[in-house]
Amino acid sequence: MATEADRRVYGAGVGTADAAQIDVGLRQYMLRVYNYMASGLFLSGIVALLVNNSSLSELFFRATETGRPGYTGLGLLAVFGPIGILLAMQFGAQRMKASTLQILYWAFVGTMGVGLSTILMVYTGVSVMRVFFITAIAFASLSLYGYTTQRNLSAFGTFLIMGLVGLLIASIVNIFMQSTMMHFIISAVGVLVFAGLTAFNTQQIKNTYFHVGGTGFAEHAAIMGAVTLYLDFINLFQFLLQVLGQRRD
Repeated sequence: MATEADRRVYGAGVGTADAAQIDVGLRQYMLRVYNYMASGLFLSGIVALLVNNSSLSELFFRATETGRPGYTGLGLLAVFGPIGILLAMQFGAQRMKASTLQILYWAFVGTMGVGLSTILMVYTGVSVMRVFFITAIAFASLSLYGYTTQRNLSAFGTFLIMGLVGLLIASIVNIFMQSTMMHFIISAVGVLVFAGLTAFNTQQIKNTYFHVGGTGFAEHAAIMGAVTLYLDFINLFQFLLQVLGQRRD
């Protein structure tokens, strides 16, 4: 059945056969997005486990007096490297071949795994697994809502972006204040912001299909959509972990 979005893009004369073709194409497109995202999470998890459970950790981390892992020069490169890769993807996506964008995506999620390995150093394995499954269930529900709802979430998007900026500023301020209460508030608000962003971004990714479906840019859009949902999942997971996770003694 043709949706309002279909009619806006393809015209009011979208027939049953055309609508069915659109629906099939959309499902295939979203499946590629979710496959990329899930594979990225899997690769990040494998890298995090390898780094945490082998001598590789010595290349990236060093012991500190506080007991929290510190970073070597290579560790800092691994932590900030994904930012550079992400910027290259964002600004070069339209000019790159899909294969080049794929390579950058795998490099991005693989490098992210190095930074995520610190989670296993700070929190118990049981609590990490528990929060991961909670995140997975919450993410799936929120993303499904964003995909199926007929409500336009654009107005919420502006509010959520403002909340994201506020989170960033508050996090920087708390680096100097070291307030436990503020840390908890930031974590709780972070959960709400990225819960909302998961639904909003899913709807945006879905709407993107109506502009790129059937074009040579569809694969590029699927990869960039996967990056967006990957980051939503990771941030939701980390904020939930700060609220519900059990730290190692």
